[in-house]
Amino acid sequence: MINGEGDQGAAEAYPDAIGALYGAAYSIKFAMKAENKTPDFSVMPLEGLWWADDIDDFIKRRRDRWKWTLMIAMPDFVTKTDVETAKIAAAKKKDIPAIGEVRFERFQEGPCTQIMYLGSYVEEGPTILALHKFIANHGKRLSGLHHEIYLSDPRRTAPEKLKTVIRQPFA
Repeated sequence: MINGEGDQGAAEAYPDAIGALYGAAYSIKFAMKAENKTPDFSVMPLEGLWWADDIDDFIKRRRDRWKWTLMIAMPDFVTKTDVETAKIAAAKKKDIPAIGEVRFERFQEGPCTQIMYLGSYVEEGPTILALHKFIANHGKRLSGLHHEIYLSDPRRTAPEKLKTVIRQPFA
């Protein structure tokens, strides 16, 4: 995981964070494969938790005021030591400015509702509001952070074809 804030399209920290996460994730994968001590695994898609101090900033899509945690899921056999070792290895291979900010943390979310969203990230607003309304209509309330799982690579996919799982925990 790694934290940051600001509009992902404008904040310099955002691509640095992604580079650090993938640098660490692939270093873990290849180190474990080379050691032949665990089963091979695929590096999972990038995920993001999103929030704002003022919920109105989030709902009205004032992205420059947003805060985020980016993460890549790892298999259960990966340890904090593996992550720390991978950070060192990744930094030796290339300059990764944010590699020191990557941390190992378990994430548990609880009950959620989710939807597969197809389209540009900047146009997610109505879908998110519909998800929130669905939760309210079922007598539940929002709980936890807005969560997205990115199934497409925005560097290689047209914005209108991006696939994102949008999740919202509820209580």
